[in-house]
Amino acid sequence: MSLSRRDIDNIAHLARLALSEAEIPVYIDSLSRIIGLVGELDNAATAGVEPMSHPLAGQKQRLRADSVADSDQHELYQRNAPQVMAGLYLVPKVIE
Repeated sequence: MSLSRRDIDNIAHLARLALSEAEIPVYIDSLSRIIGLVGELDNAATAGVEPMSHPLAGQKQRLRADSVADSDQHELYQRNAPQVMAGLYLVPKVIE
């Protein structure tokens, strides 16, 4: 697939890039080759290949137990706050 100048202009706009006139042909060539290389993956034989969760056969993801490790320490943290009411931090109004 070959990209056009308009494609590069759109990509540059989305990426917030300011490209000079000399850079545009370089980007057209480079990005077109990258897209062509990615397009070659369509030719890879994937029929009969099962999805895997780990690249090594027989390996599984070890998961830790889902348990509470920390206790509720909000009172400790709120001791340093200048103002607290009903467990909430009070802050000065900054927008009127």
